Amino acid sequence: MPVSYQVLARKWRPRSFQEMVGQEHVLRALINALDNDRLHHAFLFTGTRGVGKTTIARILAKSLNCEQGMSSRPCGVCGACREIDEGRFVDLIEVDAASRTKVEDTREILDNVQYAPTRGRYKVYLIDEVHMLSSHSFNALLKTLEEPPPHVKFLLATTDPQKLPVTILSRCLQFNLKRLPLPQIRDHLQQVLAAEGVPAEEAAIAEIARAADGSMRDGLSLLDQAIAHGGGRLQVADVRDMLGTIDRQRVVTLLNALAAGDGAALLAEVAALAELTPDYSGVLNELNSALAHVALAQALPAALDEQVEHRDALLALSRRMSREDVQLYYQIGLIGRRDLPLAPEPRTGFEMVMLRMLAFQPATAGVEPTVGGGGAARAPEKDPPRRAAPAAPPQPETTPPQPETAPAAPKVPPAAPSAAASPAAATTLLNWTELAALLPLNGMARQFALNCSLVRCDGDVVELALDESQTALRNKKWEDAVAVALAEHLGRAVRLQVQVGRGGGDTPMAAQQRRNQERYDQARQAIETDANVQNIIDRFGGRIEPDSIQPLD
Repeated sequence: MPVSYQVLARKWRPRSFQEMVGQEHVLRALINALDNDRLHHAFLFTGTRGVGKTTIARILAKSLNCEQGMSSRPCGVCGACREIDEGRFVDLIEVDAASRTKVEDTREILDNVQYAPTRGRYKVYLIDEVHMLSSHSFNALLKTLEEPPPHVKFLLATTDPQKLPVTILSRCLQFNLKRLPLPQIRDHLQQVLAAEGVPAEEAAIAEIARAADGSMRDGLSLLDQAIAHGGGRLQVADVRDMLGTIDRQRVVTLLNALAAGDGAALLAEVAALAELTPDYSGVLNELNSALAHVALAQALPAALDEQVEHRDALLALSRRMSREDVQLYYQIGLIGRRDLPLAPEPRTGFEMVMLRMLAFQPATAGVEPTVGGGGAARAPEKDPPRRAAPAAPPQPETTPPQPETAPAAPKVPPAAPSAAASPAAATTLLNWTELAALLPLNGMARQFALNCSLVRCDGDVVELALDESQTALRNKKWEDAVAVALAEHLGRAVRLQVQVGRGGGDTPMAAQQRRNQERYDQARQAIETDANVQNIIDRFGGRIEPDSIQPLD
C-alpha cells in the first residue's frame, strides 16, 4: 500500500524542545521546571495561530510521561513518546473546546479525572481554544482546577485569553507565545527546503516568510502550496503569482513619482499595476511597509536591515522625501486600506488613495503641484512645508476655510501641530448644526455633540457650550471622541474646550426639534383645513387625534 504524502507542517512539527524555533522565554521556564521537578498542575499557552501552542503542550506531555523518566529531553522512542507523537496515547486527552462547548461535554470529560492514569505517569488534559467553553463549562472546570488530583495536569491553549474568566487565569501558569520574526521563519524554511531537496530562490523564500505573518505553521503550509504551484521548484515569480503580491520595485516606482510630484508617472504606474490584477489591499500594505522603512532610514539609517529588499532605493527616497510627507503618506495609506472595500471598485479606491497622497504636496514660491504635470518644486527642508491641494486657486491667508466641503483628511492626533493652519490662523467659520450631524460619532458621544452649540472657533481652538439641561452628558470620554472626530474632519489638530450654558445659537438637537415642530404644525394645519377631512368630521361627528399626525418625509 503506497504511503500517503504528509504535509510539511506535520512532517516538520517539532518533537522536542530542542527542535522548537523561537519562543525561548517559554521553553526556558518549562525546561527548568521539568529538570527541577517544580511543575504546576495547570499551564495556559496563549498566542496567535501557528506559533507553537499545542506543539509545546504535546512535548510537555511527552516529558511528563516518557518511560525513561520525567525530564526536559524525552527519549522520543519509547512507547509513550511514540504514541503521543501519533496522537493515540490513552492518558493524553485532547479536547477541542470549539466543538465541545456545552457543560455536559465538560462534565463528561472531567468525570474521569479522579481515576489514575492507565499507562502514563500523569493523566494530561490538553484543551485547545479553551476560551470557547461556555460559562457553565468554565464553572465545571474551575472546581477541578481548584483541587486537582496529584496525577492530573491541565494544558490549556487559546488565541484569545481575554475571554477567559479571571478565576481560571489565576489558577494557571500563563505563557504568552510571540509571533515569530521574519528572519526566523525564513531561516527555518531554508532548512526545510534543503532537507527536502527543493531548489529555491532566496527572494521566493522571503516572500513566503513575509506572507506567513509570524506563524510558522502558515509558513510551512504556504511553502507546500508554493512547491506544488511551481512544479517542485520555488521561483519568486511563481510565488508572487500564487500570493497575489507584486514586485516591490513597483512600490518604489510609485514612491518616486510621489516624491517628484509627478502625477502623470503616478497614474501610468497605477495603470501598469492594473494589468497585473493585483490585490490592491496588499499593494497598499507593501506601500506602507516601504514608507515605514523610509521613516526608519530618516531617523537612523544604520538601523535599516541589510536584508530589506531595494534597500538602496529606500535610502535614496529617505533623502528626497521630507519626514512630514512620509508620515502623512503612511497615515493616508492606512486609512485608504481600511476604506478600500467601500470604493466602487478596488482600482478606483487605490487610485484615489494615490491621488490623495499627491494632493498634499509641499508648495513653495507660489508653485503648486499638478496632477498631470512633471516634477513640482519642493520646499527647502529647513522650512516647514505648507500643504496645498492641486488646482486650488491661491487664497489670501485671511480667507476662512470651509471645512464642510473639504475632503476628509487623515486622522490627526489632537496633540500634533497643525500642518494646514498658518501661525496666525484667522477665526474659522463653522456651521456646527450641520457639522455635528456629519461627524462619525455614535451613542453618547453623538448625543453630547448634538446638545452643544458653538461658542467660537479660533485657529486650533474650538469652544462648545453644552445645553444646561443636558449636563449629565458632560464626560471627558465623549469630549475626547468629539475632539478626535473634529480633527479628522478638519484635517488639523483641535483643542476642544467645553462650557455649560448657551453658545452662539441653538444646539443641533434644538434646531432639529424646532424643524420637527414646524413640520408637525404644517401637517396639522393641512389636515385641519382639508375639505375631505372636515366633511368626515361633520358627517360622523369625528375629531382629529393630534398624536396620530405624522409629517410626510
